[in-house]
Amino acid sequence: MTSIDRIERILEGFDPVSNGLESDFVLTKLTAMKGCGCKVPRDVLLQLLQTFKTDLVINDEEVDIGLDSCVIPLRHPGLRLVQTTDFFYPLVDDPYIMGRITCANVLSDLYAMGVSECDNMLMLLGVSVDLNEVQRDIIVRLFIQGFKDAADEADTKIRGGQTVRCPWLLLGGVATSVVHESEIIKVDRAVPGDVLVLTKPIGGQVAVNSYEWMKKQNGKLEELNLDPLKIHKAFKQACEQMSRLNRNAAKLLHKFEAHSSTDVTGFGILGHAENLARVQKQPVEFVIEKLPIIEYMDEIVERMIANGGEGFRLFEGRSAETSGGLLVAMTEGNAKSYISELSSVDNSPAWIIGRVIQKTTESVARVIPNAVRQSVPYSL
Repeated sequence: MTSIDRIERILEGFDPVSNGLESDFVLTKLTAMKGCGCKVPRDVLLQLLQTFKTDLVINDEEVDIGLDSCVIPLRHPGLRLVQTTDFFYPLVDDPYIMGRITCANVLSDLYAMGVSECDNMLMLLGVSVDLNEVQRDIIVRLFIQGFKDAADEADTKIRGGQTVRCPWLLLGGVATSVVHESEIIKVDRAVPGDVLVLTKPIGGQVAVNSYEWMKKQNGKLEELNLDPLKIHKAFKQACEQMSRLNRNAAKLLHKFEAHSSTDVTGFGILGHAENLARVQKQPVEFVIEKLPIIEYMDEIVERMIANGGEGFRLFEGRSAETSGGLLVAMTEGNAKSYISELSSVDNSPAWIIGRVIQKTTESVARVIPNAVRQSVPYSL
């Protein structure tokens, strides 16, 4: 299935009946947590990782615990093993698109390191015991097809994995690549004067959850006076960008000499900026001044906050994303060229959202209180 076919499927929406399922079948009912929103909070995770009795290691030889992928020196001079794993719960009801999102999210951890070629993938699948045999066979087949099609688009193959029965529907995988050291972006080279680039808008968690409110008819739309048509459009936009590979963004990191990069997923844009800032060679501060947000999601959050809610902490940079964009530090001149070329090949925008400034103590990241909220129009 091509990218055009993928987008057409998203626009058509998922019809359970035409796929052999009951008319009221809803995949996301199989979990209370959606996508990367299931992650253990970043601060808690960092405490738990102290069990390893080691701080994050980055040097010319390896990347240890704490970033997108581990980088392991091999016994062959100049070669490195780059590997990552990820899994989560479904956040959309189309098993095929969910398969594509899952594969894209796993691969994104390689892409965040500048590794655009994946040698092998494994697929992880936990089949919910709440599915009957007919549902199980249909759901698993569609999920595997979506995962495979995304892997094909990435020019890689699935050569194994694990499938088990469990109380929830779990979806994930492993991505592995053997590369020359020159194929890896050194992610710890950000310097004062760099700017920060983001390649996909945020707000995916808001789009997914507000769409679920609409499906459930739980009164939330009426309570907040929300527009169902705008929510539906935003959800489709979120599905498109979650299922779109970050591969082109990864390739261009080398061409435009990125100094540091990560991808934005479960910890939100600020959480991942904090992870990246703390591993830099020199003390710096990542200052986020602009938040590109999927259209209408900023309005939903404003209304939630006015009603006394947290609004998924979107404006704080803490809202979870699934298969989000890359966050990159590079010179301003290169950033403008990077954005121009990436927007051309992916047919989607990217933005300069902040800057890197000098810090005298440990490196940090922050979203400024008056950060510009840029509503990103629907492109489908």
